[in-house]
Amino acid sequence: MDAWLAVLTEAAAVDLPHLPPPSRVEVAGRLRVTPVRGRPVLWTAGEGDRGRAEGGSDGVAALLLFTEEGNTHTAFLDVLTVRPEARRRGVGTALWERVREELLADGRTSVAVMLDLGGPGQAFAEAMGFANVLPMAWYAQEIPAAVPVPAQAPPGYELHTWHGLVPDAWAPAAAAAHAAMEDAPTGDMDERIQTWTPERLHTLQQLVLDRGGEMITVAAVTPGGEVAAYTEIVLPDPEGASAVQYDTVVVPAHRGHGLGRAVKAHMAAQAAARHPGLRRIATTVADENGPMRAVNEALGYRRERGVGIYQIKL
Repeated sequence: MDAWLAVLTEAAAVDLPHLPPPSRVEVAGRLRVTPVRGRPVLWTAGEGDRGRAEGGSDGVAALLLFTEEGNTHTAFLDVLTVRPEARRRGVGTALWERVREELLADGRTSVAVMLDLGGPGQAFAEAMGFANVLPMAWYAQEIPAAVPVPAQAPPGYELHTWHGLVPDAWAPAAAAAHAAMEDAPTGDMDERIQTWTPERLHTLQQLVLDRGGEMITVAAVTPGGEVAAYTEIVLPDPEGASAVQYDTVVVPAHRGHGLGRAVKAHMAAQAAARHPGLRRIATTVADENGPMRAVNEALGYRRERGVGIYQIKL
């Protein structure tokens, strides 16, 4: 784990120097706790060579072979990173060849990866034959030291905040609201959206907790018990300064009432109050998702850098 963290840290210092370094808690959690959506395969390259401390590596790769129904034909390349001083020596190509061999041996016909645009990852992926099938961007909101004022719910709704797992009583309604993500842009990705159930919702949330992180959900609910909108953030390291915005969804029948803005603003206030050291919330939004980009802009999110889901057919 130390060798893996060292590769990611050194690469991030060169490729994304304006961002916080990788968190040890997050990296350890992702390596030690098995994903629930598939079978992970991990590789390291160049261990212990050129005088490095025992266990040092030149590069690392992590592949997730989906086991979910409907996705056993594809996979996600979570990491393929080479430390800067070892680049242009064939390390990345060697790692990709091992990944490709694993994919073909397992009968996979495609694989996707998320890449920052304009960086070494994009150039490498395009050289290997990957294409951008979903252009997106990272947007970030700075959290002031003074705790923001919690937002008020629009008339006819209440705002609920849940830490960790969504309460059992609300899990069916929350799962139904997650199904509204089906109209979110997915480009030409091979990965298929899965059916949301209370059990699947809890399983994915529990994974965040098992990896040492914290998850917060803010939902706008109706008097009849429907989850009309929700947003989620994850703090991979609860003691860190950064959080990642996961889904923000407004159920189609409830759009046009300002619920997306309300749940996101309330979330920022709740998260800041619970985690005084939190200074940044980041999220990805597809370029074609104009409504969500407008909500983010109204809340003070700024476009940070372009990213894309790159995919290759094998």
